[in-house]
Amino acid sequence: MQFSTKEDIEAPIADVFAMLSDFDLFERSAIRRGIEVQRVAEPAAGLAWNTRFLLRGRQREMRLDLVEFDTPNGMQVSARSDGIDGLMTLDLVALSQQRTRMAIVLNLKPKTLSARLLIQSMKLAKANLTKRFKLKVAAYAKSLEDRHRRTA
Repeated sequence: MQFSTKEDIEAPIADVFAMLSDFDLFERSAIRRGIEVQRVAEPAAGLAWNTRFLLRGRQREMRLDLVEFDTPNGMQVSARSDGIDGLMTLDLVALSQQRTRMAIVLNLKPKTLSARLLIQSMKLAKANLTKRFKLKVAAYAKSLEDRHRRTA
């Protein structure tokens, strides 16, 4: 199952990439939400995190790996859990000196029968999930713009 969206950000590509690769900020944000985060390596391709979190009443574990880190063009992060593998691709394109297009693609692949059933039910609600995904990415893009304005 795939979700994708594009957002334009009023900031230079180098600044957008720097904000997107601020992994310390993401770690602190996850910890504030009750997720246990353990960094396995330093920022570069090969960086990884082991995470534990509560979802729908069950303790879940997920391994996140930074597969690709192409400054300032984008990155890829893979996620592995008990039932589902995911791959998020983040591409940046400079539209002008002060404008950047961010394209995000999220692929989810089930590994177990119960995960297949979950993905199948998600496919039935794909329109709603896609809308929510696009709204979250748009809000995040807006927050990146705001952060850039505050630091500029």
